[in-house]
Amino acid sequence: MDRGGAGISWKHTTSGNDYKRPDDHAGASGSGQYGYATVRQVNVPRPYLRKHNECHTASDACSANDPSGHSIKPVHGFNALITPEKMDWLVRVSARYGDHYDGKTHSQFACSIKQYTSGAKRLLNQSEQCQLIPVLHNFKVTPGWTWRSLTTTLHSFTSAGVLTPHKYMNKEDRETQAALLSNLLDAVMHKCNQKPETRDIDAQGAANLLWALAKLVNNGLELEKTPKLKEAVAALLPRVKTKAESKAEKDHFKPQEVANLLWAMAKLVDNGLELKKTAQLKEAVAALLLQVKTKAESTAEKDHFNAQHIANLLWAVAKLVDNGLGLEQTPKLKEALAALLPQVKTKAEAKEEKDRFKTQEVANLYWSMAKLVDNGLELEKTPKLKEAVAALLPHLKAKAQAKEEKEHFIPQHISNLLWALAKLIDNGLELEKTPKLKEAVAALLPKVKNKAESKEEKDHFIPQHIVNLLWAVAKLVDNGLELKNTAKLREAVAALLPQVKIKAESKEEKDHFMPQHISNLLWAMAKLVDNGLELTKTATLKAALVALLPQVKIKAESKEEKDHFKSQAVANLLWALAKLVDNGLGNTPKLNEVVAALLPQVKTKAESKKEKDHFNTQGSINLLWALATLLDDGLVLEKTAKLKEVVSVLLYHVKTKAESKEDRDDFNTQGTINLLWAMAKLGEAIELNLVQSTFDFLVDRISKIRQLSQQNLSMSLWGAMVFCARFYLDSDSNKSSLEKHIGELLSCLGNTPPGNKQVQSVIAMAASWLGRACPVVPHYQIVISELQSTFRDQLQSSLPLLKIEEEKSLNSLPPVDLLLPDYKVVIDVQGPFHYVSGDFKTRNGSTLLKIALLQKAGYEVIEIPVNKLDNQDSMKIVIEQIKAKLAVLPEVNGSASLNSGEWAADEAYFTADDGGQCSDDCYFTAEEYLEEQIKKPKKRKRKRKKPVKTAAC
Repeated sequence: MDRGGAGISWKHTTSGNDYKRPDDHAGASGSGQYGYATVRQVNVPRPYLRKHNECHTASDACSANDPSGHSIKPVHGFNALITPEKMDWLVRVSARYGDHYDGKTHSQFACSIKQYTSGAKRLLNQSEQCQLIPVLHNFKVTPGWTWRSLTTTLHSFTSAGVLTPHKYMNKEDRETQAALLSNLLDAVMHKCNQKPETRDIDAQGAANLLWALAKLVNNGLELEKTPKLKEAVAALLPRVKTKAESKAEKDHFKPQEVANLLWAMAKLVDNGLELKKTAQLKEAVAALLLQVKTKAESTAEKDHFNAQHIANLLWAVAKLVDNGLGLEQTPKLKEALAALLPQVKTKAEAKEEKDRFKTQEVANLYWSMAKLVDNGLELEKTPKLKEAVAALLPHLKAKAQAKEEKEHFIPQHISNLLWALAKLIDNGLELEKTPKLKEAVAALLPKVKNKAESKEEKDHFIPQHIVNLLWAVAKLVDNGLELKNTAKLREAVAALLPQVKIKAESKEEKDHFMPQHISNLLWAMAKLVDNGLELTKTATLKAALVALLPQVKIKAESKEEKDHFKSQAVANLLWALAKLVDNGLGNTPKLNEVVAALLPQVKTKAESKKEKDHFNTQGSINLLWALATLLDDGLVLEKTAKLKEVVSVLLYHVKTKAESKEDRDDFNTQGTINLLWAMAKLGEAIELNLVQSTFDFLVDRISKIRQLSQQNLSMSLWGAMVFCARFYLDSDSNKSSLEKHIGELLSCLGNTPPGNKQVQSVIAMAASWLGRACPVVPHYQIVISELQSTFRDQLQSSLPLLKIEEEKSLNSLPPVDLLLPDYKVVIDVQGPFHYVSGDFKTRNGSTLLKIALLQKAGYEVIEIPVNKLDNQDSMKIVIEQIKAKLAVLPEVNGSASLNSGEWAADEAYFTADDGGQCSDDCYFTAEEYLEEQIKKPKKRKRKRKKPVKTAAC
C-alpha cells in the first residue's frame, strides 16, 4: 500500500496459492462509516489500488492447520510485533485508502500474532494479551476489506487466543476485545448477506471462518450471551451449503476443509446451538455428509482424508448424533459412516508413520464409535464398525504401554477410552471372544492408578473423568471382567475411591459433582459391590459413600433446576442405595434422610405431564424393587402415608404398561420377576384391588418362560404364594386359579437341587400350601429375643398349667415364636421387620404369608406387635386377652391380632378359620370375652353373620 511504511513489515513465507481477487469492489460504499469504524475519506486512483491488490500475498499460512509446505519464521520477542510505530502504521494505512482499503496489512499483522503463538506452541498468555488488547483499540474493519483479509484476520486472532477473554482481564480491555469481535462479526454478516452475492467468498475462507467461530465458543465465549456470533453463524451456513452443493471445482471443499467444517458445526451444537431449531445447520450438515462419502470413496489422492481428518470427522458425526441428529432419519449420515469406517481400519493397519493415528486420535475414535453405538448404531449389524474397533486395539495397547511421553494418554483420554470400551462391550462386543480387548483394558488400568495417585496437577482427573472411569470399571465387571481375579482392576478402583471423597467434600465449585455424576457414581459403586467388592472390608468405599449421601439430599431438595435429578437418575439412585444396603451398608440416619428426600421426586416425576419426566417401564420396576428392598432391610420412614402414595403412583404406571399391547414387551424376564417380588414384599402397602390384573399378567408371563435360574424360580414362587395368601385372607376374594401357578413353579424348582436355606424354605412353604409332603428338610436359624422370653415367662406364670412350646417348626414351616399345642394356637410376637417401614400397622408380604400358611394348616394365630409389650401393664392386658380367647376354645378356631390402639378398652382383632371357613364379622372386645368366660350377660348384643366359605388357593 503506502511505500512510506518502509521498515514496517509482516513477512510470510507462502505456498504461492494466493487469492485472486475480483476487480469489482462490491463491498465498498461511499460512506466512511462502517460498524465501529470511522475513517477519513481518501480518493485513491483505482488503477493504483488494482495494481497493489495484485501483489496481495496473504495465503494459506493462516488455515486451521498450516500446510506442511509452509515454513513459519520464528518471531523473537512479542514486543517487537506491537510497537507504537507498527500500530500507528495500521491506523494511517486504513485512513489513507478509506473505504477502498482491502485490509491486507491488518490481516498480515493478525497473521504475525498467530505465527508468534504457533512458534511458542501456545495461546497468548495473560501478560501478552494485556499488552496487545489496548493497542487494538483503533483496529477497525472498513467496508473495502476483502473476504480474504476478513477471514484471515478473524481466523488468526482466534487461533492466537486474542479474542478469548482471560479470567482476570480488566473491564476496559474486555470492552475493547468485545468491540473488536463485534466489528469483525458485523463485517462477516455484511459480506454474507450482500445481494447480489459477493464473488470473492470462497470455500477455504468459509471453512476457516466457521472453524474460527466454533473455536471462539470452544474457548469459552458463550453462544447465548453473544447474539452476533449466532447471527454470523446463521449468515455463513447457507454459504457453506451452496459451496458444498456446487459443481464448480473452484467451490469444492478440500478434505481438510470438510473435516474442519463438520468439526466446527459439532462444536457449535455441543455448546448450545440447537440442531432441531436451526434448519440451515441441518441442511449444511446434510450437504457436507455427501462430500464426506464422495471423498472417502474417491480414488484420487487429493481427495483422501488423512488420519487426523478421519478422527475429527467421526468425532463430529458422533457429537451431532448425540445432540439430536437422528441416525435413522438421516440416510446420508449412515452412508458417510459406511464410507469412513473402512478408512479407520486401513489407517490403523498402515505401516507408514504418516498414516498412523496419534494418541488423541485413538481416544477420539473410540469415543466416537461408542457414542454412535450408544445412539442406535447396532454393532452386530455394522461389521465395518467391529472391524475398525478391532484394528485399533493394538494401537491402544501400544500407546498405553509406551515409554515416550508424547505417546502418553492424558487423564481425559484414559477416561474416554475406558468409557468407550465399556460402552462397546455393554452393546455386544464380547469380552471373552476378543483377547486383544482384554489386553487393551489391562494396559489402561495401571494408567488410571498412576494418574489418580499422582501429585502433579496436570495428571489429576476432573469430576467427570472420575465418574466415567468408575462407571466404565463397573460396566466391565458387570460384563464378565472378574473383580477378584483382576488385581489391576481392584487397584484402579482403590485409587479412584479416595478421589470421590475428596471431590464430594471439596468447597471449590470446579470439583463439584453434577446430579448425573452422583447418580452414576452410586450406580457404579453398587454394581461393584454386587459383583464382589466387599463393602465391609473396603473402608475407602464406605468413606466415599458417606461423603456422597449428603450430596444426594442437597440436590434432591434444591429448588434450582440445574440441581434436579432426571427420572433415570432418580431410579438409579434408589436402585443403588437398595443394592448397597442389601450388601451390608447398614441402615443409617443419613440413608433414611436421603430416601425421604428422593420420594417426593419420584412422585413428582411419576405424576408429571411432561413426557421427559416419566419413568420408563424398567425405571418403575427398579424403583418398586428398590423401595421393597430398602424396607425389607429395615428402612424406617416417618410418614408411611407418603410411601404408599409413591407406591400407588408407580403401580398405576406399571399397570398401564402391562395393559398396553405396545408396551408389554418392555417387561423383560428379570424385571417381571423383580416386580412380582416387590409387589409381594410391600404387602398391605398395596391395595389388592389395584394390582389384581397386573399380578395375573406377571404370573402368566413368568409361567411361559422356559428356563429360569433357581433364584428367579424361588422369587417367583414366593411372590405368587404371598398374593395367594392375600386373596386367602381377604374373604371377598376368589382366586382358586393361582394354586395352579404355585404347583407349576414348585415342580420347576423341585427339579433343581436346593442351593441354599432360603430356597429350601420356599419349597417347604409351597408344599405346605398345596398340602403335599415336604420334599426337603429345611434348616432354620433360631433366634429368641429377650422380650419374647420375658413374655413367655409372664404367660406361663399367669397360666401355670398351660403347655407352651417355643420356636417350634410346624409342617416344615419356619418356626413359630410360641405354640399352645392343646389349643392349636400360635402366638407370633411381631417386631418392626414384620411391618412395612416398621409402622406396626401395615403388614408386609412375609408376615401375611406366614399367617395364611398357619391358618391353612388349621392353627389359630394371635399377632402381638412388640410395641404392645413395652411395659408390664400392657403385657398384662395382652395376657388377659389371650386368657379370654383360650376360654372360648376349642369351640372357636382362628386368628387373633392384638394390633390395636389403647389396650384397656380397644378391640382385639380375631379371625376364625375352620377348614377353609371364616367369619366375616369377627370383632370382639376383651370385655366381651371375659363376660362370656364368667357367664355374665353382654353389655351389647352383636349379630353374628353366617360363616362364608373361602375358596382355598
